[in-house]
Amino acid sequence: MKVNSPLQIYKYLPQTNCGECGEATCMAFASHLLDRSKKVADCPPLLDDKYKKKYLELSELLAPEIREVIAGVGETAVKIGGDDVLYRHQLTFFNPTVLAYDVTDTMSEEELVDRVKRISGFKKFYVGSFLKLNMVAVRSTSNDPERFKRAVKKVSETTTLPLILCSFNPDVLAAGLEVSADKKPILYAATKENWQQVSELALKERTPVVLFSPGDLDELKTLAVSFREMGIEDLILDPGTYPRGEQLKTTFQNFLKIRRAGIKEGQKDIAYPLMATPITAWMVNEDPIRASYWETVLASVFTVRYGDVMIMHSIEPYALIPEVLIRETIYTDPRTPVRVDPGVYEVGNPTKDSPVIVTTNFALTYYTVESDLSSNDIDCYLATVDTDGIGVEASVAGGQLTAAKIKETFDNAGFDFKEKTSHNTVILPGLAARLQGDVEDVTGLNVKIGPPDSGRIPGWMETNWPPK
Repeated sequence: MKVNSPLQIYKYLPQTNCGECGEATCMAFASHLLDRSKKVADCPPLLDDKYKKKYLELSELLAPEIREVIAGVGETAVKIGGDDVLYRHQLTFFNPTVLAYDVTDTMSEEELVDRVKRISGFKKFYVGSFLKLNMVAVRSTSNDPERFKRAVKKVSETTTLPLILCSFNPDVLAAGLEVSADKKPILYAATKENWQQVSELALKERTPVVLFSPGDLDELKTLAVSFREMGIEDLILDPGTYPRGEQLKTTFQNFLKIRRAGIKEGQKDIAYPLMATPITAWMVNEDPIRASYWETVLASVFTVRYGDVMIMHSIEPYALIPEVLIRETIYTDPRTPVRVDPGVYEVGNPTKDSPVIVTTNFALTYYTVESDLSSNDIDCYLATVDTDGIGVEASVAGGQLTAAKIKETFDNAGFDFKEKTSHNTVILPGLAARLQGDVEDVTGLNVKIGPPDSGRIPGWMETNWPPK
């Protein structure tokens, strides 16, 4: 990206504030272009011939420094790469690391189907959303084209997740493509030995391909240039993932070198997404627990440092949960607090005698409070005030949580205390105690001050509810 502020983008827009893009002003639209929530084509006036030059220039300026590769089709398609910065605090990282888990063509059909279902069915609820796995990597351990074809076909019938077809034998890859080309799988991998045959497959089926050259960045760049000259742009680079010792250090350094070359030095020949293969931990650790542990360590390292897609093996919860959580953490926009929609929510089955509790719309605060309430079977109404995603103590100090905001939350939700409750009482968090008088004056409600920690609400309820 060659522009990094809305003002720079604004210069290329019509500057008419026509509102056809759905935003009130061109500056607001520019902000959405910067965070990729809108596209240049969403501005109808820019599509006119008189703005064609600005449209093309802006499209080029907004194109990510690292090419974005799309694999799969439909709702489960994944975007790989597409980043603009080396450090997330500079802007943010886009397109979270794609996590692929393997199956092999030597598994029995029952074992294969069961494993695919476990991969595609995994989900972990975290701060308002479900964290999931993204792809299935079908590995040819038989080197038999027909056997691989049958395995790929069975996987395709079992899941809608995108596939990675894994073999260094072009004949095996071709057999897998026969039954999966319409799903736009990734081919893994082209090497200096098989690149001509694999490039023909990629050209014919227009499918992404991984270039593999372990430890040799010059050779990797040569492969990338060759494929690009043939018109194959959807490339992913695998510089090799060594699982331990000095070679692991070299692997880490290679990832840094490639990403810096693509972003800082503008070397377009190597500005492609990177693949890491933490599955290699299983090659050097015989004990499955130890192998799974080190695989998770490698996955964490390369999630933080530029691994855009990974192939892994362990699908045990103790491995999956840290992997998906660290990915969620790294790819959360550091400039914007994670928030929930403001409103009044029901926890359990509240009645007119149930308490009405106030909190903020910072997602971590909301889900912590909601969890403490629901896990203790406290039926209540939980009002989340729009504090721009800031927690209770900070929003009270900063003026985001006010009596007026609390009243506005209930008004916008159409929550009538006289109709919904028998007590006309609202409970404020202990950290918002200073607002008690203002809330009473503005809302006309009775205000009680709850504990500062939602984990103490059950004990507080025993002595303070119902109100006297």
